[in-house]
Amino acid sequence: MNKYLLVISILLSLPQYLLAQNTKKVDSLIEVYKTKPKDTSKVKLINSIVQIQLYNDPEQAKSFIKEMISLSKEINYIKGEAQGYYRLAGYYYNQDKIDSALVNYKTSSGLHKSINNIMGVVSSNAQLGLAYGRKKEFDSALFYLNENIKLYNNSDQTNESVRSSFKFIGSTFHTLADTYIMMGSFNLALKEELKALYHYEKMGDSLYIADAKNSLASIENALGNHQKGLEYINAALKTYEDNKDVFFQTLAIINKGVSLQGLKRYEESIKNYKQGILIANSNNYKGREALLWSNMGNSYFELTNYDKAKESYWKSVSLYKSTNYNLEISSCYNNLGKLYNKTKQLDSALYYLNNAIIIADTTNAPSVLGNGYKHRSETYKQLKNYKQSLTDYENYSKLKDSLFTKEKVKQIEELRTIHETEKKAQKIQIQKNEIDLLTTKGKVNNLQRLMLGLGLFLALLGLYIFYQRNKQNKLLNEKVKADLEHKTKELTTHALHLAKKNEVLNDLKTKAKAFKEDSNSNKGFQTLIQTINFDLQDDNNWENFSKYFEEVHKGFNKKAKEKFPNITPNDLRLMALLKMNLTSKEMANILNISNEGIKKARQRLRKKMGLSSNDSLEAVVITI
Repeated sequence: MNKYLLVISILLSLPQYLLAQNTKKVDSLIEVYKTKPKDTSKVKLINSIVQIQLYNDPEQAKSFIKEMISLSKEINYIKGEAQGYYRLAGYYYNQDKIDSALVNYKTSSGLHKSINNIMGVVSSNAQLGLAYGRKKEFDSALFYLNENIKLYNNSDQTNESVRSSFKFIGSTFHTLADTYIMMGSFNLALKEELKALYHYEKMGDSLYIADAKNSLASIENALGNHQKGLEYINAALKTYEDNKDVFFQTLAIINKGVSLQGLKRYEESIKNYKQGILIANSNNYKGREALLWSNMGNSYFELTNYDKAKESYWKSVSLYKSTNYNLEISSCYNNLGKLYNKTKQLDSALYYLNNAIIIADTTNAPSVLGNGYKHRSETYKQLKNYKQSLTDYENYSKLKDSLFTKEKVKQIEELRTIHETEKKAQKIQIQKNEIDLLTTKGKVNNLQRLMLGLGLFLALLGLYIFYQRNKQNKLLNEKVKADLEHKTKELTTHALHLAKKNEVLNDLKTKAKAFKEDSNSNKGFQTLIQTINFDLQDDNNWENFSKYFEEVHKGFNKKAKEKFPNITPNDLRLMALLKMNLTSKEMANILNISNEGIKKARQRLRKKMGLSSNDSLEAVVITI
């Protein structure tokens, strides 16, 4: 399959994957939305609903988006308004209304700029690059993507909040690579995708890393570096398999097959394609399945197994017809024409090649059209229609020369871009060297020598003071660490003692009740039970525990109340025990309640803290 056709068909098929988003929680979110007051939390909830519904119920999503924008304006929540226009742009993008999408992405970007929300600006610019790329307005696409890179290069990466704003800068480099792929500039695409991989690896997200390696495999295959492509794709494929990501797994299988075909390992490629066909068929990925059948037909053709090749091409055509992929049908007809030429079934060859040429001409696909003329010229030659054979060959030669010229222009433009980038980098380095040289020359005069000596003395003095303070701080830190370890041990010992004491008292209380039923000394046993009850409920024990706890975990109660205003003193007790990672039995003994009571207390606390069933109560408490 043509390298451009493969890459573009992959890029255009991505929105289909988003239809598989999980929609189970949307109904519950809408129920919560109905009870929410008009505030920023309601805007955020609408945003969550829209993220799911954009691909499952676009019109309902659009209705929610308009409410999101309107409510944000009403409560003067600019960030929410900006996110609303971003979602509205996404709606139009998915409807293939690219001009409307561009207008709304620009509005979103402007609002984010007005509140200095860098992350919002970066996200909008990335989508503007994607949208302009889809319109094949590559200069505009490159402008917005390079704006993101300028923002990133000029930012203070030592600042934590600034770093978080550029968390997904890898996606900008990834989109830039996709743009260069569509432009046919594969060397530039390779350069940018390697940058995307670097940033994804810094994030540590295995699926993002796999996506970058998947794209790198496509680029290396297009450049003819099939062994390198195979190395990338094997790594990506393993990640997709481990994460059960079947959509991108099929894409990786296609790329792997292209690498194997490029290495002439046709038997392996067929086995690979068969695996992909099973996955694509079971998940109703018709476009992907059609491409797999077509590529497998090419492998059978190279092995001279023409019956299997014809069967594969026919299955591909059938699937492409059901998805209206006309350009791909034209490519399949070319393959069938070439096959029938090989098997001397010339009338059939002529029929399919005629259709291939008509479709390729109407869809403006010069590469596919050229192949059609080339194969039909061969058919006419075998039919001894030399005049028509010559005409087709001339048409093929013209298209080939035209494509060759365009390819050369692209390569020259690509080399010019690389050269200009390197030239700018060299200019910056030269300017830096000149500044360093002038600085060095300026230090020659006596005054500067004197200042240099004084500066050296002050530096040594400062270094000595720093050394002494560092030594004192080290000793102080060691003392604080030892004190903290001691207090932690005291706290743990006190907690376990409290749990054991309450366990023993509860046991005595149970036995006393049993004796009371068998004895006449009701009054004495009743007094014993009351004493045990008093000791169990004695707050002094808890106050001592709280004192030790606060010394080890300073400010815990204050932070917990600030973060979760609805919690009670009893909730704070339970949170303290959770912070210490005690067992449910130990917590039940300390609080003098049953194990069932602990479960109910945990459930009430989760509800007050607003945690979902997927959130770990212990993990949240430990971070306070």
